[in-house]
Amino acid sequence: MLMRKTRREQCVPFAIGQRFVGGSYPCLVIAEIAQAHDGSLGTAHAYIDAVAGTGADAVKFQTHIAAAESTIHEPWRIKFSMQDATRFDYWKRMEFTEEQWMGLRKHAEEAGLIFLSSPFSSEAADLLIRVGIKAWKIASGEVSNVVMFEKISATRLPLIISTGMSPLQEIDATVERIKAHDLRFALMQCTTAYPCPAEKVGLNLIPFFEQRYGCIVGLSDHSGSIYPGLAATTIGAKAVELHVTFSRETFGPDVSSSVTIEELKELVKGIRYIEKMLANPLDKDVAAEEVRPLRSLFGKSVVAKVHLPAGTVLRAENLALKKPGTGIPASRLQDLLGLRIVRAVEADEQLQEIDLQQG
Repeated sequence: MLMRKTRREQCVPFAIGQRFVGGSYPCLVIAEIAQAHDGSLGTAHAYIDAVAGTGADAVKFQTHIAAAESTIHEPWRIKFSMQDATRFDYWKRMEFTEEQWMGLRKHAEEAGLIFLSSPFSSEAADLLIRVGIKAWKIASGEVSNVVMFEKISATRLPLIISTGMSPLQEIDATVERIKAHDLRFALMQCTTAYPCPAEKVGLNLIPFFEQRYGCIVGLSDHSGSIYPGLAATTIGAKAVELHVTFSRETFGPDVSSSVTIEELKELVKGIRYIEKMLANPLDKDVAAEEVRPLRSLFGKSVVAKVHLPAGTVLRAENLALKKPGTGIPASRLQDLLGLRIVRAVEADEQLQEIDLQQG
């Protein structure tokens, strides 16, 4: 059984450093670098600068220590690398030293970004603790790693949990474990597909998770487009994470499921625009009053279609509806039929109340 708390209790915003997540705070936009740096420290730093220019809130890496997380027998998901004989060799090439991770964290924070990195072993978690992260992003393949969980839970830092490969039973157990430790957390709907097609994004799970677990919910997107992130924001996602790449012509296993830096910038602009719309519900009557001058300009009035002599009984065929809307409004046309005009009216001249009498 889940240790259910009210949504009000569990959906209280939490802080990552100075940045709050959830509630009425802006959606947290996380740019996932993962292995896009291809083992180059310089490229990793270049990604930080590029992401900082998009308006995103956080930059996220993955911390791999090959000997701690893998063996030479780990199979390839896709054999994409011609320079790495095994998957283990690839993870080895993706490693940075502790000093290098320190430099990346410092650079990100100086650029105004939250620094995040997903650990893939207890040793990687130890390294990130020393580096000084402010929150944990846990990949779906690691949610059942109870040894690593005990280590990170002791830090009392908030958690961002991916659900990409997890069935509901595993998510239930993960949430139960987190709540038992009284940790703040966000749950990310994620579909493990590279790239993820529209029909598998699973936007329906965002409100479902919020209702089921009473927690802050976001979307970790592998579609390679900005559309899911925009749509997720409209239905209450409080965090959006997606892979980024300098170009779709670059090398790497995640390029097809990534957006470019320019697309990330558009996503952030779109999310902030959506948030402004959602935060400002419109009163239609007030809005109509604000444009009253335009109603007169663009509305239509009843006018004479042709010259009408004094005494003419008004019929539909000798009246027309034309701008501006400063005379008798078009909506009253039927009320005028059968009335008599007391003076001559020229073609296109607006009828006035004073001109009319019962026929």
